[in-house]
Amino acid sequence: MNTVTVTTWSLEQTSPDDLLPAAAPEGDVRIVRAEVPSPEFSRFLYTAVGGDVRWVDRLSWPYARWQEYLARPGVETWVAYDRGTPAGYVELDPAEDGVVEIAYFGLIPAFRGRRIGGHLLAYGTARAWDLAERWPELPTTKRVWLHTCSLDGEFARANYQSRGFKLFDTKVEELPEVAAPGPWPGAHPA
Repeated sequence: MNTVTVTTWSLEQTSPDDLLPAAAPEGDVRIVRAEVPSPEFSRFLYTAVGGDVRWVDRLSWPYARWQEYLARPGVETWVAYDRGTPAGYVELDPAEDGVVEIAYFGLIPAFRGRRIGGHLLAYGTARAWDLAERWPELPTTKRVWLHTCSLDGEFARANYQSRGFKLFDTKVEELPEVAAPGPWPGAHPA
């Protein structure tokens, strides 16, 4: 089996004051929370955004696992729409200790390079910081973190750092090489 060297960077913010804003993109771009947990919609976003950058860890999740995950208190999906079309998303996953992970973030390939990503990341990070306002059973957020890797988009890490995230860990490992699955089995990424 072929392997590939993958560098994973973990980044964090430890105060809402760490968040640096991004300019709003031109046009009719809106960010809306998907308030009804929908495994179908979440799996669509996951495959549409991550299909060309080898997001494969959730492809085997059955419907029930998606449903259980999305129903957890504080798990939120915020979707960027460009003129009514989904362009990308940010998924928040809180822990019981006031730590919120940005579990997934990205744009569908056709929407990359249009300044939507920085805007969506800043908005989603702000929602991580005010998560307890919408979920009173959760503690106040004290840390927001995420990880990105060398398989993600070439500007991912720079976008995170431009929004005020600071590097706290770097890991390099050999992983099995996995073909980019595309947005559905057999599809070829754009």
